[in-house]
Amino acid sequence: MLWLLQGTAFIPCFLVVWSSAAFILSYVIAVFSGHVDPLVPYISDTGTNPPESGVFGFMISIAAFLGGITMYAKYKILQKQNELSYFMNPLFNLASLVIGLLGCTGMGIVATFQELAVPIVHDVGALVTFVCGVLYILSQAALSYKSCPVWNTPNMCHIRMAIALVAFVALVPMIVCAFQVSMTKLNWNPDDKDYATHLTSAICEWIVAFGFIFFFLTYIKDFQGVTLSVSTQIHDDYR
Repeated sequence: MLWLLQGTAFIPCFLVVWSSAAFILSYVIAVFSGHVDPLVPYISDTGTNPPESGVFGFMISIAAFLGGITMYAKYKILQKQNELSYFMNPLFNLASLVIGLLGCTGMGIVATFQELAVPIVHDVGALVTFVCGVLYILSQAALSYKSCPVWNTPNMCHIRMAIALVAFVALVPMIVCAFQVSMTKLNWNPDDKDYATHLTSAICEWIVAFGFIFFFLTYIKDFQGVTLSVSTQIHDDYR
């Protein structure tokens, strides 16, 4: 476990562990409480009813915050790398950060406005989360190729792009099928109308969600070689 102490590797590692725990713990509680079916419910379905709703809201809110910290740290790392070895227009890095932070904001909305309580706001937040999240990892995968081979290995670039493409491919049927589902319910039966469409959308949603997790897992190596610091300055005229 000493690799966690190298640089700032604990930041993406904590994000990955916490996010995974948020999804899995909410799912387990919801299933054992009988609130959702074990067979691939929507992620939001596992955080609709108490007690799992409290766990889901709290943990997803923290995950969104950790995601924002990780994205900003990655932005600063790329900024410094670009200063040492120019490989991209700085605006690309900034645009990627803004898109990523929008995704984190959407994630916070999902955690705050539950699926059945405020469905429109919840659905908008979920759409922003997944669309911006996929765009973020696609942009970061592209920037990895731009910084290769000085700051990234070709294998790492290929891994990141593969994860991003899988998430992108899953995103399309996830959204299309979600719009075709004509009812909102937590317990589904195979005989229900739109069951197959719902199941397809839910499976794709889990693929995209864990695509984000696996993508951030690849950040650990990058964060091992850097140290982030916070400087404080008190201005003389502020008294």
